[in-house]
Amino acid sequence: MSARETAELRASPTEDLARELEQTHQRVFNLRFQAATRQLADVSQVRKAKRRLALIRTLLREREIIAEADRAAAGAGAETAETGSGG
Repeated sequence: MSARETAELRASPTEDLARELEQTHQRVFNLRFQAATRQLADVSQVRKAKRRLALIRTLLREREIIAEADRAAAGAGAETAETGSGG
């Protein structure tokens, strides 16, 4: 996977990544099936698709972690404001 493709995936909205995850997962399944039945000419396609799948999962998890951290920071900020104004 090229750096350009990786950058494009990073710039994609989360909904698009989720859709791409489903499509890539289906592609890996189909490629593995073709490889098992000796219908696949280029078996490296399986590896490439699996790497793309892993990258998409990683990007989605990174976004999930960032969202959790943002929620925790917002919750801690609100909690500090409530306890600090009591005087």
